[in-house]
Amino acid sequence: MTDREIQDSLIRALADAPFRSTPGWREQRLADPSRLERFARFLARHYYYERLIHFFKYSRVLARITGRSPETVLTGAGFDGLLEVLVLGSRASAIAVATLAVDHVRAGDGARDQVPYLEDLTAYEHAMMVVESGARVWSDGSGAEATRNQWSVPIRAEGTMLLDFAYDLPVVLPLLLKPWTELPQAPRRPTRLLIARSPHGRVSVARTSTAIDMLLQLADGRKSLDDLARDAGLRPAELQATLEGLVEIGAVRFSLGS
Repeated sequence: MTDREIQDSLIRALADAPFRSTPGWREQRLADPSRLERFARFLARHYYYERLIHFFKYSRVLARITGRSPETVLTGAGFDGLLEVLVLGSRASAIAVATLAVDHVRAGDGARDQVPYLEDLTAYEHAMMVVESGARVWSDGSGAEATRNQWSVPIRAEGTMLLDFAYDLPVVLPLLLKPWTELPQAPRRPTRLLIARSPHGRVSVARTSTAIDMLLQLADGRKSLDDLARDAGLRPAELQATLEGLVEIGAVRFSLGS
């Protein structure tokens, strides 16, 4: 093995618990198994601690009411049970850890009664952490994806979420991060939010419109721009403006049509 191959194998072993149990890794004998396992578990706790602190910051603020800080799940049996299957940065692992945090926060005594919008809030935080996960594009290579031309078609990007809430969360979220003595309230009205991630990892949240909802449903990678405009009932200028916004936040990408 080259030095680069050894380095890559060690990095993967630290980040990928299932890989550490494979014969292929064990036969390489590149590190002491017990020491590497301890360090890998330390890294996993640190990695997901940073993500829970960032994506569950609203639940952390509400811990003074709920009595539940989301990051405490990292010291519990639930997280210990995940350590043998976690792949740092993967969507499946993000779902598993975020679900632990949500269940923990919602289980606080009287938490839902004291914070009426807690279920919506934790669902939002869960979605943010999950959407952020997954592979990144580390360079702007020109051959990785079809460019926008007459042979390429829009497709809803993997991981893009449309979420319906009973409360208008965008109103209350900034208020929670400011000093307060009485719990900020969220207006109770149906709200749909789009959560998407750019190829480079930037997560965006936006209120949706009828045009956005329609385009995300229709963008299946087979319909041309003319098809989309006709099926969505949009003028070319409206279609272009909406698609440009969706492409910018990563909700839609262009690929070769089938």
